[in-house]
Amino acid sequence: MKKDYTRWLFVLPAVIIVVALFVYPICSSIFYSFTNKNLIRATYDFVGFKNYADVLVDKNFWNAFFNSLKWTILSLLGQLLVGFTAALALNRVKHLKGVYKTLLIIPWAFPSIVIAFSWKWILNGVYGFLPNILVEWGLCDTPPQFLTERTMAFLVLVFINIWFGAPMIMVNVLSALQTVPQDQYEAAEIDGARRWQSFLYITLPHIKVVMGLLVVLRTVWIFNNFDFIYLITGGGPAGSTETVPVYAYNMGWGTKLLGRSSAVTVLLFLFLMAICIIYFKIIGRWEKEERK
Repeated sequence: MKKDYTRWLFVLPAVIIVVALFVYPICSSIFYSFTNKNLIRATYDFVGFKNYADVLVDKNFWNAFFNSLKWTILSLLGQLLVGFTAALALNRVKHLKGVYKTLLIIPWAFPSIVIAFSWKWILNGVYGFLPNILVEWGLCDTPPQFLTERTMAFLVLVFINIWFGAPMIMVNVLSALQTVPQDQYEAAEIDGARRWQSFLYITLPHIKVVMGLLVVLRTVWIFNNFDFIYLITGGGPAGSTETVPVYAYNMGWGTKLLGRSSAVTVLLFLFLMAICIIYFKIIGRWEKEERK
């Protein structure tokens, strides 16, 4: 029997891209994590789990890890709150909905490097627009140091991330809200249900799976976020905004310890995989409940 391999030619480009951009980097990171690979040396030796042990006893790693947890939790909650509220508001708008949607999605439409440098210019403590205008208005005696004060810098980055990511939540939740059958709202209104009851027993059950998937995606993207933090603060001041991706970058390209940096990325991968498994189990239960 003659086999037809033509169909495989159509998927070959996609397979090559996936292998080149996904499979190979993961395999190479796992491989180098068991070596003492250094970017300034051509040779390397296998060291087993030494890199993992060194990383797990490094206080800077744990500082970066807890910063990543705070960064992810605060950013995710803020994005969900702002995006969900904006979606509910837009869903009730009857006129110029497209205009409002376009205006609200602007932050998400720009490249992150443009946003990072724009905010860095706006918030700079010497020549920044916002600190100087606060002084001119008499609200501050000296320009606030938004990017050089430890707590302030972290909160500012969280605010920027919420401002950037909320439109993505808004668009997806708005699409989910528009699939909720209107006759259920009408029936609930006839039965005397209040708005909060309609929201709790009609709206939420219809969109909770979409919300769950958004939480999964945003958790992974926010925890892995590198560009905003590195471009705006570089992980400073004094490591107060250094997250695991920034720590891994500094380890690999700063100290040239590629083996140890690879161990950090593998640990990050395993942690996010565990989080995703938990998320998907919860979403799977929701889907089963919907089918009952």
